[in-house]
Amino acid sequence: MVTLLADGWHGPGPWVLVFPLFWLLVVVLVVAVLRRAGWRRRGWCGGGGEHAPLAVLGRRYAQGEIDEAEYRERRGVLTEEHGADGGKR
Repeated sequence: MVTLLADGWHGPGPWVLVFPLFWLLVVVLVVAVLRRAGWRRRGWCGGGGEHAPLAVLGRRYAQGEIDEAEYRERRGVLTEEHGADGGKR
């Protein structure tokens, strides 16, 4: 041990931190990519992308299956916030 110190070896230096930080960065990137891919797959409303309720409603309105009044009414139901009564009517 004394000869190692005399030869100029002063411990592991900054490399002790580099490898754990590298693997931490890899794990964070993998988690971020998986979360983003999952978010894209579920779509805006947690549905299945083009099958999400708002997407279906928008498509029906665009194709003329429903009129503006019905579109606004149904969109309001889908996007309404739950009131103080817990969302019960």
